[in-house]
Amino acid sequence: MIEKNNIDSLHIVAFTHRNLSVNDIGKLHIEECNQKERLSFLKDKMGLKELMFLSTCNRVEFVLVTDTNVDIEFLNSYFHELYPSFNEAETNLFSAKGSVYSGIDAVEHLLSVASSVDSMIVGEREIISQVREAFESSHKMKLTGDLIRILLRHTIETAKKVYTQTGIAQKPVSVVSLAYHKLRALNIPLDARILIIGAGVTNTNMSRFLKKHGFTNFTVFNRTLKKAEKLAGTLNGSAHPLPMLKKFNKGFDIIITCTGSEDHIITPKIYRQLLQGDESKKVVIDIAIPQDLHPEIISSHKVIHISVNLLQQISNDNLLARSNEVQHVEEIISDAMKEFHHICQVRSVELAMREVPNTVKEIRATAMTEIFKDELSQMDEASLETIEKIVGYMEKKYMSIPMLMAKEILLKKQSL
Repeated sequence: MIEKNNIDSLHIVAFTHRNLSVNDIGKLHIEECNQKERLSFLKDKMGLKELMFLSTCNRVEFVLVTDTNVDIEFLNSYFHELYPSFNEAETNLFSAKGSVYSGIDAVEHLLSVASSVDSMIVGEREIISQVREAFESSHKMKLTGDLIRILLRHTIETAKKVYTQTGIAQKPVSVVSLAYHKLRALNIPLDARILIIGAGVTNTNMSRFLKKHGFTNFTVFNRTLKKAEKLAGTLNGSAHPLPMLKKFNKGFDIIITCTGSEDHIITPKIYRQLLQGDESKKVVIDIAIPQDLHPEIISSHKVIHISVNLLQQISNDNLLARSNEVQHVEEIISDAMKEFHHICQVRSVELAMREVPNTVKEIRATAMTEIFKDELSQMDEASLETIEKIVGYMEKKYMSIPMLMAKEILLKKQSL
């Protein structure tokens, strides 16, 4: 339920490239199979009304609805409960480094995130899908409620408006496009042997991009074989379960990896197996957080390593080209914040008035079965039918009119 001053109970704790290294952000990742258990436990333990978890390749955010003050003490308990494997130094680090937004500032922050002006790469459309999917996943786990629901609906609507009414995304600079252009600059042959490790959204987009531009030789590895087979099917490639990576012996020219693993997927031992004695220079596009490629490989082998950090450096040069559009986006966000205030107030009225139908029905039942029982018993069927129609009509009006009047009063107050 949305209560009075409901926006004040909204908080967002954000970790992005602005306040942490991408490797540290990666420590906050929770594998999908563990999210329900851990987040549900956290919600109950901390007494949260609502909770949403957003995790992308360069940010982790928690959207909370709670009347508790989200201060350093709260965050210490929060991260201690959610990440029991953290030592005291790690818990203190994340408690201190998280950017906390509360109330209307939290609304503005989420609008900015979904509209990509708070992204590592301004104008990256992928974030709107990631925000939507994060909500759908949290909702499916029964972590969210009414406030986050209407916030996310308004956020997605605003982001769509941003992408259609501004030029913020006219020059594609997403992680996928940046990685692809970096790869193409290396003049890689179109028949290069490409290993795709991970079949998530990012790798799916990247591999389809490569196929569209003429690359033909794909081998897909994924923890869930069914997903690997689905992606491989679209690429005319082969699919294998992830554990088979350490036995793969057909060689490679390019590795594209983006998994949700909390550990390095490609260890020095696995990399040597993949090389099969071939010590020529290889390309590894590693856009996982934390990175899938063990750092020792970069120093011990001939590797062109295209990482999230490298892509971030490239993206900084693109910020200037889009800076003129940011002001327009901020104007849309400013209007959206005002609209959200109104949406919440109207919703508060709706919730406060939702007892009206039950009350009216009770009054009707009392009138028909008790107060006017004797009078009604003396009427013929036609008269009773007319009475039922009149009472039914008035019942509907008594349900709708108070709601309309309350909304009109609210609108008049806002216009003063």
